[in-house]
Amino acid sequence: MSNKNEALIRRKARVRRALRAAANGRPRLSVFRSSKQIYVQVIDDAAGRTLASASTLEKDLKGSLKTGADVAAATAVGKLVAERAKAAGVSKVIFDRSGYLYHGRVKALAEAAREGGLEF
Repeated sequence: MSNKNEALIRRKARVRRALRAAANGRPRLSVFRSSKQIYVQVIDDAAGRTLASASTLEKDLKGSLKTGADVAAATAVGKLVAERAKAAGVSKVIFDRSGYLYHGRVKALAEAAREGGLEF
């Protein structure tokens, strides 16, 4: 494994450790971004299930987006996951940036989820 991947894994573990301590039973809004897409899930760690999810690979989003790897795509995914989480009865979450910097696509997704009604 390369040093870059090891560093990402260490950062991810460090962030999740801090989140577990601060969660107080709230579900986790977990983000994964690749070079071409962005994915997000609302996860209930106590039950071990996914309550809501969204990504740029979904048919209704894929046709309307130029690419799955820009701020506009992240904003659309953030709004969609907030809508689905509200439908599942979730309003308060804890944001898991998965070791990524809170900047660019990750920040756009978080702000769109807040605008959609999620509190974190």
